Amino acid sequence: MDDLFSVAKKPESEPLAHRLRPKTLEEWVGHSKVLGPKGMIRTWLKSPRFPSILLWGPPGVGKTSLAMLIAENRGDAFIQLSAVSSGVKDIKESADQARGYQRLGRQTILFFDEIHRLNKSQQDSLLPHVENGLFSLIGATTENPSFEVNAALLSRMRVIRLDRLDESSLKGVFDRALSSEFGLAGKVSFSEEAQNLLINQAEGDARRLLTLLESIQMFKPEIEAFDVELTKELLSQMGDRVLPYDKASEEHYNIISAFIKSMRASDPDAAVYYLARMLESGEDPMFIARRMIVFASEDVGNADPRGLLMAIAAKEALECVGLPEARINLAHAAVSLALAKKDRAVYDAINSAMAEVQETGALPVPMVLRNAVTSLMRAEGYGKGDPSQRLPEGLKNKQFYIPKKLV
Repeated sequence: MDDLFSVAKKPESEPLAHRLRPKTLEEWVGHSKVLGPKGMIRTWLKSPRFPSILLWGPPGVGKTSLAMLIAENRGDAFIQLSAVSSGVKDIKESADQARGYQRLGRQTILFFDEIHRLNKSQQDSLLPHVENGLFSLIGATTENPSFEVNAALLSRMRVIRLDRLDESSLKGVFDRALSSEFGLAGKVSFSEEAQNLLINQAEGDARRLLTLLESIQMFKPEIEAFDVELTKELLSQMGDRVLPYDKASEEHYNIISAFIKSMRASDPDAAVYYLARMLESGEDPMFIARRMIVFASEDVGNADPRGLLMAIAAKEALECVGLPEARINLAHAAVSLALAKKDRAVYDAINSAMAEVQETGALPVPMVLRNAVTSLMRAEGYGKGDPSQRLPEGLKNKQFYIPKKLV
């Protein structure tokens, strides 16, 4: 197998992010909890066998680079597959390769990028090889593995959470890009303000940072130094800022959860912020409006019955004027709902009543509530009885709606 990190200078035709992959653990930045001197991965590097792990984190935090470094550091064979283009056949071929390395006394690391995209049968085909130790599996995913990875496979792997890179780590990436012989050494410089602007634009993604840096340098190759105004100008020509968000991913649920919980906590600033995050990221505004309609009855309830009218009005305004103007209507409703007093008594009441129906079934309706429309019905006692007893027999004095002190 070829050395993963050839010392020969990589051609400049390769993307900057590829040329600057860390070649040693010393060049690594960020994730000190798992890669620091006492981090778990450092410990596992010294063990006779590396465990199967799942690297879970957003794009550009170094999942692929870390897998390559682990194999290089241990001297293990390294096989890389991607769920986008690989299936059961490729997994079988990789297993055959691993057996060949095993006969030579060498362990194998199989790296599977975007492992969450494998279907159940493809994930199941990995199980026996992980279980018998034919190879150590390192999977990489941007999605919550508890939703996307089979429980059987997940139970055989250790999940390593890699968070987005902080400003300090991205500054290290930036400095290395401008000083490395594999990067832009001697070709360009940036003012501190321009560096901070690009780091902010990167959204914790090292690959995005390096791509922005390279694009700006390529955009104006004759300029040797960039200040913040020039950098802003070039960024504006390169298109609008795109926030990391996917309407089917965990981030979608994280943001809508933060939006709802901010209104529930009566925090209008946080509510408007998360509303803006969703709108800027391309969330369906009707989804937001529907969630506010639910919130108005679930959390505001009878504390302020106008809350439901406000939420419905925002939804109708959205249908009438559309975006971008309807952002104001949505914000109007979000702030109103956040500032409104809260009362979940109605929500609790319907849940309690439905639980009672599930438990006790179709109890007979009291006679006093039945319509006596025929003489036979009147003779049977329809319409007669204690008018104060409207719940079925057996539920006398049962209370579902319990008003609470308004907060």
